[in-house]
Order: sequence, then structure tokens, then C-alpha cells
Amino acid sequence: MPERRHPGPAMTHHTPSRPQAPLDQASGLRRLFGPARRCLLPVVANPFLPDVQAVLELLSAALAAQGRQVLVVDAAGTAPLPQEITRLDLAAGVERLHGRVSYLAARGLPLAYVDTRGCAAAFVDAAFDAAPASDVVLLHADPTDLARMLGQRAARPLLLGSEGIESIKQTYAGCKLLVQRCALMTFDLLLAARPAQVRVDAIVERLCSCADTFLGAVVRDFAVVDPLADPLAAQDADLARVLGAQLLQDESVRRQHALRTATRSGAPPARRQADPRATASY
Repeated sequence: MPERRHPGPAMTHHTPSRPQAPLDQASGLRRLFGPARRCLLPVVANPFLPDVQAVLELLSAALAAQGRQVLVVDAAGTAPLPQEITRLDLAAGVERLHGRVSYLAARGLPLAYVDTRGCAAAFVDAAFDAAPASDVVLLHADPTDLARMLGQRAARPLLLGSEGIESIKQTYAGCKLLVQRCALMTFDLLLAARPAQVRVDAIVERLCSCADTFLGAVVRDFAVVDPLADPLAAQDADLARVLGAQLLQDESVRRQHALRTATRSGAPPARRQADPRATASY
């Protein structure tokens, strides 16, 4: 994010993480005693999106408004370069922006976590470990890097776009790459456009049609945000609905994974308590 938007001091951390061994004993303890709801929100970077940092601020502010502790991990090619120490200790690069939002400049860092099969999924765990109090990681990355980090993870990436032709083409290209590399077939869409833009509906309809016709993919929902809006004052019902469904979807996937793991191990599945948010309207 631009320097003018995050003047806050860097956070102080007591449990550093190591890029070469992110799955150490301390990592396991942090996951055991950390927040019960740890959600990943993958955001597909678009280099033709004007003022992408403002859009990330709007996203993080909307998540914070839902009561979440958010870590914005900016690993896109447009992100600031990380501090040198961050390559050895991700936690040292985490900056507190305000009460519920932290930021990590991570351009190029996922490559340090690529294993022999080309997967960088360990970077996601390392990001959560870098900010143990965060229960949502907003992972903003280019489609190729995002594909390495998601691997076989079930997710519904959030596509970014605007009214420009090159931006729209890039949005579709990012969707296509994730379909081909990760077999992900559902997406959400966030368009950055001024309210006066009358082409928004046509853009959304065209993107949805192309994703369905040529890729067999589905754009489940979309929202339009004004990148010039004040992120702390903006109250957008559509954006809140999209993000709320994203978080519920990620938690549902993790519950299903835990159930399958318990079934394979022969252990009885844990009794599920009713989630009061399941009846919430988004």
C-alpha cells in the first residue's frame, strides 16, 4: 500500500517464522491456540486496475467492519518490495495499519516457499503464522503465483477488474489460468468503477458469459466499488454480501476437510455446534 496510507509503526512479534521451515513446532502450537476461524481470501491481481491499493483498503475495511482481524498480504507484481529482513522473518515485515488491519508487503516472497512439485502452499501457513491474531488473510497475488499457493485448495477467488478494455481482458485471463492450473470453477468479481459508469452491467454480463461459455466457470456474485471512496466511511451492502459469502464458503470447506480427515483416520467426527452466522443474510 502507498506510504501515505499506512504511517503506523511496524508491529512487534515474539514468534518469528522461518521461510525454509514454516512448519516447525512453534507453527503447530500457533495453529492449535490461534483463532478458531482462519479464512483465506484469494484476490487475483490485475496490473491494469487503477489505484489497486485503494481497492485493497476498501476490501480490508469491509472485512474489519464484519468484526474480522485482517492481514493483507500483497504479493502482486505491483506491491512494494519487502524489507530484507522479511525474507528471513515474515513477522518482521508485518505493519499494523489500524486496530483490525495489518499489512505485509510480500512481492516475490512466495517463490521462497516453492517445493519440488512447484507448490507454494506453505507460504499461506507462514502468512497466518506471521500475524497469529489475524483470522483472515487477504492474499493479493498475480494469477501464476496464486495458482502455486492455492494448489489443490478449494477456494473461490475474487477477480478484480475495471471498465478499461485491458483490465477486462486481464480479469478473464486470470480466471482462465486458475481454471486450467487449479481446476477452480467458481469465482466472485469486484469491479472498481465510479458510480456514474453506465457500462458496469454490460461488463459483468460479458465476463460471466465468457467464463461460462469458454471455461465452464461460474461467476457467483459481484460488487462494484468506487476506488475514490473513503475506506473507513464506505458502507457497501453488495461488497459486504460478497465478502460474507466468501468467509462462510471458506469455513464450510475447512469443516468438510476436517470431517474427511476424521473419517479416514477412523476417529469419530467432532460434534458441530450451530453457527449463528449461518442464518445471516448477505
